[in-house]
Amino acid sequence: MRFTVPVVLAAVFLAGCSTPESSTSADGATRTVEHARGTAQVPDAPQRVVVLEPLELDTAVAVGITPVGAAVASNTSGLPKYLGVDGIAPVGTVPEPDLEAIAALKPDLILGTESRHSKLYDQLASVAPTVFMKTQADPWQDNAKLIGTALNKSTEVAGLLDTYQQRCAAIRSKYQVSGTASLVRPRDETTLSLYGPVSFAGSTLQCTGFTIPEQEWEDGLQADISPENVLKAKADHVFVTTADVADTGTVPAAIRDNQAAFPSVTLVDTSVWVSGVGPKGAQTVLDDIEKFLETAK
Repeated sequence: MRFTVPVVLAAVFLAGCSTPESSTSADGATRTVEHARGTAQVPDAPQRVVVLEPLELDTAVAVGITPVGAAVASNTSGLPKYLGVDGIAPVGTVPEPDLEAIAALKPDLILGTESRHSKLYDQLASVAPTVFMKTQADPWQDNAKLIGTALNKSTEVAGLLDTYQQRCAAIRSKYQVSGTASLVRPRDETTLSLYGPVSFAGSTLQCTGFTIPEQEWEDGLQADISPENVLKAKADHVFVTTADVADTGTVPAAIRDNQAAFPSVTLVDTSVWVSGVGPKGAQTVLDDIEKFLETAK
């Protein structure tokens, strides 16, 4: 894997790929941005942004900036279709960014995450000003604000988050939302992941008025259970992530075999509910929630 290139050689290569023009905006103006690794001098109006997290990609697109490069969830999944953008070059995967591909794009700003990309920071910073979120486990709206700051789009991001909150409130009021909801992601035959109130989709369920049953959450994000313990996922409404919402066969057998305990099961798109983190993805999740509530009336 390319990110394991010896540090000295990689640093020399990447430094060679960086140019003065790649570190400032067209007029040369820069700003100081505080982030997880200290501070960075970033261009006032970045033109060639590379993002290493789904939230960074979604937020950039939401404020009208199409990155030149993005790390993807997997090499097979590619860019999320819900974003509706083309022309973004893949630069490896979220856990394993491709340093050579990033450098070749001559970015003027790189956005990443300390918890995932810490070992790559010095090499990335030798290519272009680099801003890191602390961790992807932090509340997504807080991280979106940092991304807005790095992109010099704080006002726009704040407006998007206000719109999100207002729509949550409108849905909550219109449908008088109450009761519990669980979000279940089948991992494999032995593991089901439940998503908590700090997670992206979990927080959106709560934002619209549902309550997520208590679990032993890891970082507030998720709790893994075995199919034998599926009753821990019990709720008034259960949402199950899948690659194909039309295929009811993707509902885990453990849930299908316990229909009395799971009277309300709805399939939702994994690429949005799990990977579509950000203002645009949040609106898509709200679309799904509103469709569900309209049908359930």
